[in-house]
Amino acid sequence: MTSSVHAVWSSRNALRLLVRRDLAVKYQQSFLGYLWSLIEPLGMGAIYWFVFGLLYGTDTNRHLGSAADSYPLFLVTGIFAWMWTNSAIGEATNALTGQARLITTMRMPREVFPIGRVTGRFAEYLAGLPILFGLAIFFAITTDGVKFGFNLLALPLAVLIQAILLVGLSLLLSSMNVLMRDVERFMRLVTRILFYATPIIYPLSLVQESNMPSWVKVLYELNPLVGIFQLHHAVWYPDEFPDAFLLSASVGGSLVVFLGGWWVFRRLEPAVLKEL
Repeated sequence: MTSSVHAVWSSRNALRLLVRRDLAVKYQQSFLGYLWSLIEPLGMGAIYWFVFGLLYGTDTNRHLGSAADSYPLFLVTGIFAWMWTNSAIGEATNALTGQARLITTMRMPREVFPIGRVTGRFAEYLAGLPILFGLAIFFAITTDGVKFGFNLLALPLAVLIQAILLVGLSLLLSSMNVLMRDVERFMRLVTRILFYATPIIYPLSLVQESNMPSWVKVLYELNPLVGIFQLHHAVWYPDEFPDAFLLSASVGGSLVVFLGGWWVFRRLEPAVLKEL
């Protein structure tokens, strides 16, 4: 595996070119271009704010704690991070099947192709950070719940763990999808479930204080995305910082997926190339 990682690192210039090409192709016939990477999550945030912030605001605010007065920031923080996750998984799953000729002719590590999809969607996430910080500054001035301090360090930690998880998933899913095309359809269902099984539009306390059986709560917290999204929210709300169990589940789960995904990719690579 060490040699594979080194080979990918040596091909970082090719990776950069692939990312730039994918972004250019994605938005080449769009009038608004890259702005769509901002419009979509902001639009989703507005919808969920209307439903849970206005229509069901009383019930929502009971569990939001320090985020009660800045729910739009809470929402957008989670949705921006989710768009990276959802888009990366969806596009990486087809990273090999959609570029068969390029993969079989270019001499570079094949891992570069799914990793490139994760990197490209991360670039879109980065484009939204100025808006996120602008919202945070606004709510820090107008409310007491948003804090700026050492909790800002939760952002690079969240991004690092999330990147490890997404790279592992991209390698696993892209290779499996070549041999079993049902993987793509299956993952569409899984990502829909994960959106609601992760504290993105609601606070974790809503689950922790619910009447669900204890084993369901433990199973819920074993989802690596739970701790990751708690870290994203902790950037502005220190009380949301995940406890030791959640953090361990996120780090441990992400590493297992990363190592497992890389191993599966290398094992399936001969069969994948033959199929392509």
